[in-house]
Amino acid sequence: MSFLPAAGAIPAYEQIGGWGVREIVGELRGARERWRAAQHRSLEFAVREFPSREALRDIAGALCGVLFPMRLGPPELHQEGEDFYVGNTLDTALNALFQQVQLELGYNRRLQCEEKEGVEQHAAEIVRAFAQQLPALRALLDTDVIAAYQGDPAARSVDEVLLCYPGILAVIHYRLAHALYSQGVPLIARILSEIAHSATGIDIHPGARIGEGFFIDHGTGVVIGETTIIGRHVRLYQAVTLGAKRFTQDESGALEKGAPRHPVLEDEVVVYAGATILGRITIGRGSSIGGNVWLTRSVPPGSHVSQASLQHEPGGAGRVAQ
Repeated sequence: MSFLPAAGAIPAYEQIGGWGVREIVGELRGARERWRAAQHRSLEFAVREFPSREALRDIAGALCGVLFPMRLGPPELHQEGEDFYVGNTLDTALNALFQQVQLELGYNRRLQCEEKEGVEQHAAEIVRAFAQQLPALRALLDTDVIAAYQGDPAARSVDEVLLCYPGILAVIHYRLAHALYSQGVPLIARILSEIAHSATGIDIHPGARIGEGFFIDHGTGVVIGETTIIGRHVRLYQAVTLGAKRFTQDESGALEKGAPRHPVLEDEVVVYAGATILGRITIGRGSSIGGNVWLTRSVPPGSHVSQASLQHEPGGAGRVAQ
């Protein structure tokens, strides 16, 4: 669909009176021009240079089908046609992803005042490396599905978990996004994560590092920050926050980016609903953190932290039952 009017054509909005559209269009143009000037961006006509949320939503949906064709693929699919469906869908999805990766790489080059030569080759390398990770991602996601089934007495089958649980949808998107984040396209990765966030209410930054067998039960309101590290077989419940306690600033007062500021959860930790764990602290292996606990200090392996165990501690965030 073209948005350029034919030569001499009168835009449709100028043919309909009463809305003041012509004036609004002019004012919006002025707002865009001021923004671009302030951001030192060219005011010359150019095509879109940013990845598309809509395209990435389609790509994510296709990749979910590729990973789990008989459960997340098309309803008319038969098992004998799995490989054909997976091959065609994967080829289409990777070609579409290749276009989006080129957009992000080109955008980054422009921000750094670098030439765009080599972007196409670099994008192809990223997409090829990402594609080669998909079998391992499928195996990793299988451990997440099994963890959800084994961790929830209400789950009747692994298929129910995969089809119904928002936590699994969020984790699928996270695992795909993390693979792309690690390949150097963080904007695309963040968009993929935010698509799942919008659908599930679960916010997992693609930079977080999460081990196998990860289960988010119920899930709404869970927040996992960029530098969080989560070990194997960890379980979170709804409204858990793994966040930063404070943000460091440079000499100019700007926030420093990328510094480790989120918690480390070792293997087999359980965090119950509403708990808030802040800062670069470590929750030792096999610990359980009770509901609505506010925790800003590390706890040793095998700890059991509850509101009752914290309320008599000076400062309110350190004494634990072991």
